[in-house]
Amino acid sequence: MADAQSVIWHTLTATPALFAATGGVLWGMFGGALPGISPSIALSLLLPLTYGMDPATAVILLASTYIGAEYGGSIPAILIRTPGTNAAVATVWDGYPMHRAGLGAEALGISLVSGVFGGVVGLIFLTIFSIPASRLALLFTPAAYFGLGVLALSAVVGLSGKSRLKGAMAVVIGLMIGTVGTDPLSGVPRFTLGQVDLLGGVDYALIVIGLFAVSELMMLAASPTPAAPKTNVRFRPRHLLIPRGTRRAQMIGSGVGLFEGCMPGAGGSVAAVISYNLAKRWSKQPCQFGKGSPEGVAAPEAANNAVAYSTLVPTLAFGIPGSNSSAIILAGLLIHGIQPGPLLAEQSPELMLSLYTGLALATLVQIPLGLLVIGPCLWLIGRPKPYLLTGMLALILSGAFVVDNSITDAGIVLLFGLIGYVLRRTGFPLAPIVIALILTHLLESNFRRALVLSDGSFAVFLSDPIAAGLLLAAIVLILISAIGTRRSR
Repeated sequence: MADAQSVIWHTLTATPALFAATGGVLWGMFGGALPGISPSIALSLLLPLTYGMDPATAVILLASTYIGAEYGGSIPAILIRTPGTNAAVATVWDGYPMHRAGLGAEALGISLVSGVFGGVVGLIFLTIFSIPASRLALLFTPAAYFGLGVLALSAVVGLSGKSRLKGAMAVVIGLMIGTVGTDPLSGVPRFTLGQVDLLGGVDYALIVIGLFAVSELMMLAASPTPAAPKTNVRFRPRHLLIPRGTRRAQMIGSGVGLFEGCMPGAGGSVAAVISYNLAKRWSKQPCQFGKGSPEGVAAPEAANNAVAYSTLVPTLAFGIPGSNSSAIILAGLLIHGIQPGPLLAEQSPELMLSLYTGLALATLVQIPLGLLVIGPCLWLIGRPKPYLLTGMLALILSGAFVVDNSITDAGIVLLFGLIGYVLRRTGFPLAPIVIALILTHLLESNFRRALVLSDGSFAVFLSDPIAAGLLLAAIVLILISAIGTRRSR
């Protein structure tokens, strides 16, 4: 206990955790408030800046940014009917009608308080279950880890939207990119085209920044410029007093968020929609949903923020990212030489305690920062789009260049930005690419280790009960996805 208290006190006093948590939440709120700038893009913009930080500060900064972006996305969703993030889509359905009825400040207060409520529940869940999950992961053999990776990819494909075939193709693209570099077992270079810079593979950060941030800037530049929104909302502390009837909706949203955050590929958008529908079903006034119901704002916002915490459980315990944002956080850990998995809690307990402390700080500063940033966010939303896009592109390229002072890195970012733009224009989802890229090493290394241990016998994947169960679950998910696609056609 004394050691834990000393680590927490050290995190609060001797490290920049407070500044990282506050800065991450603040940056996330601004990034989420800009329509089209998702949490993953806000995270990818910060990724190059974490190279010079210690691992604990870097992961606190990234996780806090994710938390702040989930709330920031609700600001334009409520005030201008434009969700700042994908997860804020469900917030529009009742948040904007509340604003039209003159209750915009009240809706923002419900969103903020519900988000903090879901964050507290998610933080408790993360603190309690991350270490038991790590101990459970110790029971996994290489064959079981391979089955877990296959299950994660099948879940990602099943949640890829309308075209699951394109989702599967995106997974293949990610796996192909992940094989560039040096063979993990034999050390033989492959697919490097004779380039020494590619022996270590393509840097995760460069790929993520290009696919998400640069491609989004291209998409925004190609879209028509809307008129500057005009809204006048004064947010005061009294607006944090939310109606009593929203407590049930907050509980529903938090529960759904905890579950969905542990599912690979689900993310906040799925949790928000499911929690909205469940809150409507169990509400005492379901007829008010869609017309400005406070419960319709509370449920999805609690779910969004709960996901931001619970998605770290599989990320830290198994190295399996639950969403594209957690995949970027995982990439940040890998950049600093930290390998998430069952031994992380035992080998780096100080890192885990520092993370919990930083996330608690991020949760606490949400309310005061939320009171401060509403006005600046509204001003930022109304700025001319060329200025915003130019500033973000300059930030992206300078961040990619200063990591190794390499113009090649900036070129890779632009290349993957162009690839991401083409893929998005043709309807390919980007999240499966990043998740597959992250999982390539786990899949390949454990597949080959399992074969080495079994003298080349593929029966090891069926004789191991955990591996067989996970592979069977993956097959079931694929069949359910195929049946759903057939019925929709």
